Amino acid sequence: MSTIAHRHIDVDGLNVFYREAGPADAPKLLLLHGFPSSSHMFRDLIPLLADRFHIVAPDLPGFGLSDMPGRDSFAYTFENIAGVIDRFTEMIGFDRYAVYVFDYGAPTGFRLALKHPERITAIVSQNGNAYEEGLSDGWNPIRAYWQEQTQANRDALRPFLTKETTKWQYTQGVHDESAVSPDGYSLDDYYMSRPGAHEVQLDLFGDYRSNVALYPAFQAYFREHQPKFLVVWGKNDPFFMPLGAEAFKRDIPHADVRFFDTGHFALETHAAQIAAAINKFLAD
Repeated sequence: MSTIAHRHIDVDGLNVFYREAGPADAPKLLLLHGFPSSSHMFRDLIPLLADRFHIVAPDLPGFGLSDMPGRDSFAYTFENIAGVIDRFTEMIGFDRYAVYVFDYGAPTGFRLALKHPERITAIVSQNGNAYEEGLSDGWNPIRAYWQEQTQANRDALRPFLTKETTKWQYTQGVHDESAVSPDGYSLDDYYMSRPGAHEVQLDLFGDYRSNVALYPAFQAYFREHQPKFLVVWGKNDPFFMPLGAEAFKRDIPHADVRFFDTGHFALETHAAQIAAAINKFLAD
C-alpha cells in the first residue's frame, strides 16, 4: 500500500493543504472534492488507486485544512477557487493529468479544462453536474437566492449548513446507514463550525449560478475536445439527478456512464467499485 503524504503549499500567499500518494512518474490524477467536504472524502479511494497513479487531492480554499481567508480579502467565487487550484497544479508540476470531479469539484475542474484543454488526459465525474436537467428541486431555495439576493433569501439557506443536514447528505439514498462512517460528516461539521465558515458557504451558494451560466461553455468543450470521460454516479443523489449523468453522452457519445445504488457521497459506500471502474477506464 502506498503511503499517503499530507502536505501544505503556499499558493500566492494562500496555504493549500493536500494529500499525495503514488509514484511520482506514474500518470497524474487530480481529485477535487465538493460541498461541504474536503480531501478527506477520498480517504478510501486513494489507497485503491495509488499503485497506478500519482494522486493529489487538495482542500479547496475555505474548506478543510486549506486557508479560509476573510471575505474582505478573498471573494468566494468559483472562478477564484478554480484560479487557486489552477495555480496549485502548476506549482506541484501537474502539467498533464486526469481529473476526478465531485459536486463543487465539477465546476472547478471543468473551468480548468476550459482554460487548459491540452492538460486534461481524462475526466471522471462522480455526481459532478454540467446540465440543468441534472439539478433537482432541492436547488429551489438556492435558485430563489440567485434570483433575488436578499438577506431573507440568504438566511433561508442556513439550514443547509447544520450538522443534521450534513449527515443527511451522506445518508440520504443509502440503503444501510450503518455502512456510512460518521467520520466524514463529523469532520465536515467541525470545519463548517469555524468562525466565518457559514458566510463563506452562503457566498458560494449565491455564486453557484455562475456555474450554471457556464454549462453551455462546458458542454461546448465536451463536444469540441471529446475528452476521455467516465461517469460514476450515485443514482439516489437528492441534489444531482441521473438525468444529469446521462446528459454527458449527448455531447460525448463515447462517455462511459455507470450508476451505483447509493446517494450523493458514493465513495462512502462504493469506493471499491468506483476504484475498479477508474482503474479499468484509465487503463483502456
